[in-house]
Amino acid sequence: MMMRHLVLPVCAAGTLMASLALVGAAPPSPLTRQAGQQQPEVSLTISGEPGARPRYAVPDFVVRTTDADSAAAARVMGAVLWDDLAFEREFYMVPRDTYRSIPAARSVQDVPFDRWREIGADALVVGSVEMTGATTFRVEVRLFDVKSRRSVMAREYTGSLSNPRLYAHAAADDIHQQQRALRGVARTRLAFSSDRDGERVTGTVQQRDVKEIYIADYDGAYQRRVTVTHKLNIMPSWSPDGRAIAYTSYRRDFQDIYISLIYQGTLENPTGGTTQNWLPVWSPDGTRLCFTSNRDGNAELYIMNRDGSNVTRLTNNPAIDTTPTWSPSGTQIAFTSNRGGTPQIYIVDVDGLNLIKITSEAYCDRPTWSPAPFNEIAYTSRTGPGYDVKILDLASGERRQLTFGEGSNESPSYAPNGRHLAFMSTRTGKRQIFVVGRDGQGLKQITTVGNNYTPDWSK
Repeated sequence: MMMRHLVLPVCAAGTLMASLALVGAAPPSPLTRQAGQQQPEVSLTISGEPGARPRYAVPDFVVRTTDADSAAAARVMGAVLWDDLAFEREFYMVPRDTYRSIPAARSVQDVPFDRWREIGADALVVGSVEMTGATTFRVEVRLFDVKSRRSVMAREYTGSLSNPRLYAHAAADDIHQQQRALRGVARTRLAFSSDRDGERVTGTVQQRDVKEIYIADYDGAYQRRVTVTHKLNIMPSWSPDGRAIAYTSYRRDFQDIYISLIYQGTLENPTGGTTQNWLPVWSPDGTRLCFTSNRDGNAELYIMNRDGSNVTRLTNNPAIDTTPTWSPSGTQIAFTSNRGGTPQIYIVDVDGLNLIKITSEAYCDRPTWSPAPFNEIAYTSRTGPGYDVKILDLASGERRQLTFGEGSNESPSYAPNGRHLAFMSTRTGKRQIFVVGRDGQGLKQITTVGNNYTPDWSK
């Protein structure tokens, strides 16, 4: 079997331009086949015992060069790949400490399949790391069906030494795609606002805490700062291509919309800085933004092209209309309005027609529309002294509650495969970001430093 190759980009240096922190290299490139070298992969889905998930083992990666960087990267990659595969709960992950004594395979011919069968493994992931230059790695990953001793997937990744976690993320997404036809989220990221830097906004009466935009890997690792304005920067929204973040900023002492192109180090202000505009969200195709503005004297929803042109008013009501979210098709927008007396969730077509109300509770806010194949909206609902996250199935009208009063839980955001949500919770005291499965299982805390708000999951 020939390897498939993925080139991972070299990380850029962290510099500042236009108050924007460059936070890394471009997103991972898509997988490409090497012309004339690849053979069709063996189509085999690894199974477990009847009615049980297949049991996966991920031992430490083998180091093929005698250098400290490769050895350190190998330790990171094996552990991160195990965690990435465990996250989706498609496989039973055999605890790594149960097979420390099994010798590492230096080649395909050396794999001790009998030993792996003894611990009940159905699938085995074998990885290797070697340096190919002063600043580059080559990483090989193979997936074996232990019962048949067949290699069912092989990948080769090359790129920078700067972030070894990225190789594990790429391999996890490949395994989920090949074995489960599932789009994994290991290479996705979270954006959120944070006051962790402990700064205060100067020159204002309120002396409010500074909030800056941060991004992190989906699991909370590699957290880094995007904005450096010493002002309020809130409500981030990822562009569909993952290369830009739109957000609300008070950098001119009033709220307006800015777009940080985080890999180019440039900043855009599509609304022009003449009126108050806030809460931008991208259309599914990335060509438009929906946002709230008081440019006509009241908080209404507007749609504009990505460059700020062709501004069109969407709502027209004396009440406040805000917190929009696009449907996956780009033909509808859900939003919050108090036009009925209390904040509730409404849906309207992008031409302003066919308005419907979809909640009738004490207080509802911050809707977020799920990606396909799910057809549901998650939102914040007041359930007592605090808030909880609920989900509305739009086809059946069924509502289910995701959190149950462990602190206040707000601002849900779907993962790009729709299987998980990120949200803000006070359950540990301060405001922190958590992720959880859409079934309420697999809760994980993402942030721990300062207060962190309004997560958005990259598309």
